[in-house]
Amino acid sequence: MDRTALAEKLSTLLDLTIPPVAVAFRATHPAGVARIERAGPAGCAYWKQAAEGRVFYTEAADHYNCPIGSYTHGVELPAERAKELEGVVGTMVGLQYLRMEEVPAIPRRTEPFGVAVYAPLAEAPTEPDVVILRGTARQIMLVAEAAGAAGLAHDGAVLGRPACAMIPEAMRAARGNTSLGCIGNRVYTGLGDAELYFTIPGARLADIVARLETVASANHALEQYHQDRRHTLSR
Repeated sequence: MDRTALAEKLSTLLDLTIPPVAVAFRATHPAGVARIERAGPAGCAYWKQAAEGRVFYTEAADHYNCPIGSYTHGVELPAERAKELEGVVGTMVGLQYLRMEEVPAIPRRTEPFGVAVYAPLAEAPTEPDVVILRGTARQIMLVAEAAGAAGLAHDGAVLGRPACAMIPEAMRAARGNTSLGCIGNRVYTGLGDAELYFTIPGARLADIVARLETVASANHALEQYHQDRRHTLSR
């Protein structure tokens, strides 16, 4: 099944209002894809632009404004920006938002950063390394159940801060994972209070979509069953 068909099926079965986003890391950009015109305030801001229909790539310098995102994506920061990363981490530790001993455990890419390619999944110019879904708790519940049915459930806890760490974690584990996002991500992407993410390794996308139709149908039938049961038991 091609990427357009997979994107359409995901959107239909989950009733998504925001298209799935494809992210790919490559040594060089695909032919015909333009570089982002202006560096964003954070790496996750590029997800929003891709969800809005843009197809583009970024270079390392386009991530310098986001020291935490640079860290998770494996972007080597110049000296002055590296000091900024230290300052941000220090601020987080000072606020008791993060413990210093947690930093080494934050998922991150270790391969050299060439470019990152962003696009709506249906228009992705290359095979994605990761597909990002943004939706309500119910929508994410369904895709998480589909991942479990495909044997691709994440073997750890639901992910939290920083939201961008869900990308290297999906690539490392080759499994889907649920992320609650983080406050920075909610500011830069407009993620709603009732929204969260699910990240799918691109190579396993078709496996999860193949299970999703059965999972969605089963949930519909079970919802009716429980509604009827609740009504019966309330008499």
